[in-house]
Amino acid sequence: MFLLKFVEHTGEIFIFFLKTLSATIKRPPKLRHVLKYMEDIGVNAALLIILTGFFTGGVLVVETYPTFHKFNAEFLMGALVSLSLARELSPVLVALLVTARSGSAIAANIGTMRITEQIDALEVMAVNPYSYLVSPRFLAAIIMVPALTVLSYVSGVIGGYFTSVYIYGINDYMYWEKLKDFTELKDIFGGLYKAAVFGGVLTIITSYFGYITKGGAEGVGRSTTTAVVVASVLILILDYFLTALIY
Repeated sequence: MFLLKFVEHTGEIFIFFLKTLSATIKRPPKLRHVLKYMEDIGVNAALLIILTGFFTGGVLVVETYPTFHKFNAEFLMGALVSLSLARELSPVLVALLVTARSGSAIAANIGTMRITEQIDALEVMAVNPYSYLVSPRFLAAIIMVPALTVLSYVSGVIGGYFTSVYIYGINDYMYWEKLKDFTELKDIFGGLYKAAVFGGVLTIITSYFGYITKGGAEGVGRSTTTAVVVASVLILILDYFLTALIY
């Protein structure tokens, strides 16, 4: 039974993605709609991302400094923080936070529209719900999740710097010098590519589960929970394969 539902949902999600892609290409959403969702997904989440990024960078130093100190390798702390954030932590943490914050809102909003028959009304008026509801969110997430990833990376590097220099007394010149020596453009752009994929995936998953909502207000709650869980797990699975592919 579980396997059957899994295959069914996988197929439906793929078709949902193709319809969204087709709608986006054939009739791109209005710029003001995309900008509205860019504000919801990105601008309004900026402070949250800065805080989590800053303390993630700091925690990296706190956790790894004792081991590095044993081998007199504290001077590599800048490289460790930069590579960890650029390749893995910033893209994944941002995607998970956006899923929890904006993805849940997407699923709940579209789910509410489904049970109140607003989506049916759009179809009656010959308005493509994929173009109107999903496409602007899809484009906004693809743009803003990488942008938030950059913000997370920068704040994380600064958090790592403050912890390294002002708590553990690591030379600040060596922190920045080793960060520059070991961090390549491939590391930065690889993380941004992953972030863009995660942004598209989380939007498609949460929109899909909102779109198929049934059962009134209780159904909206179920759809929202399922959407966030599935999107989060899928992001972690995709991260494994994308990392193997890119690096």
